Amino acid sequence: MSTSEPGPESPGPDPSETSGAAASAGASPGRSTAPRGFADEVRDAVTVRALLLVTGVLLLQLGFILSYIGAFHSPTPHRIPVAVVAPPRAAGAVAARLNGLDGHPVKARTAASEAQARRWLLDRTVDAAILIAPSGTSDTLLVASAGGPAVSSTAAQIAGRLESAEHRRVTVADIRPPAAGDGRGLSSFYLVLGWIVGGYLAAAILGVAGGARPASLRRTVIRLAALALYAVVSGLGGALIAGPVFGALTGHFLALWGIGALVVFAAAAATAALQILFGMIGIGVAILLFVVLGNPSAGGAYPKALLPAFWRAIGDWLPTGAATTAVRNVVYFSGHDTARAWWVLGAYAVAGTAVALGASAAHLRRSAGAAGARA
Repeated sequence: MSTSEPGPESPGPDPSETSGAAASAGASPGRSTAPRGFADEVRDAVTVRALLLVTGVLLLQLGFILSYIGAFHSPTPHRIPVAVVAPPRAAGAVAARLNGLDGHPVKARTAASEAQARRWLLDRTVDAAILIAPSGTSDTLLVASAGGPAVSSTAAQIAGRLESAEHRRVTVADIRPPAAGDGRGLSSFYLVLGWIVGGYLAAAILGVAGGARPASLRRTVIRLAALALYAVVSGLGGALIAGPVFGALTGHFLALWGIGALVVFAAAAATAALQILFGMIGIGVAILLFVVLGNPSAGGAYPKALLPAFWRAIGDWLPTGAATTAVRNVVYFSGHDTARAWWVLGAYAVAGTAVALGASAAHLRRSAGAAGARA
């Protein structure tokens, strides 16, 4: 039996319904087509996950401001190591007077001779040496401003005030200034900053492109190998720019290349490990370590002796501070006082690699177990 035509009593389709159906073409059956309110649009535009991520960025931003201003707002000398060379009957008294200054700005010790004081300056045992003349009223302050111009000038100011109170005059002699192309001796710090930023950004980009947690252990190994190759190239590029291109840090090209490769891989491996442990939040943790805390405590703009206690305590144990010390002391001080810096950088590289591999294997086992439970 065929379908009959609608009779005169059967109303035709309402034009408004026809237009409404056309407007909602593609909508799933049963879904409401009522206009959405502003609150609904806000919830769609700003999800809970997005809100949490933006909150994390806000905390990093405020932490950045807090860390930099906290470290640099009022540089104050704290136990700057100083050698005293003076006639035997006066040396102990001068050292005791320096150690008794309010706030303990210096930590003085006696040296047997000017030659010993110079050796201590160049092997980074002390940051300054005061030579008290056995006769006359003119003394000499030895500094090595390549190790940090700010601390050298601070030591000169302290010596000047003391000498003025004794109606004596002090002459400053800089026995190891920065190279002509190194300005105020900050090239080491800026070189390290470039390496650190490159390391954690390279790891972060691989994590964003391929997933914070690689799909297999083999992919984790491949990612770490790619980061190692990047570190070698990055170290080479930095050494070329700092040395042959600008002449800022010269005469130690291969050493700088090696330091750079280690610094970049240490930052990259640590960032990769943090991403595998914490997902994309790991990038924020890396920025906290390397930028928010690492930069102001590195001894770049202000050497550690001028920083507040917190930043003095952490600087040597973060890659930025360790690398700044390694570069500066290799270039200017024959590699003296770099053992801890090498250990710290090596530890970040090795621990980052080990944690990345271990955390990746653990994540894959958990994922396999969860998939088996659902089957």
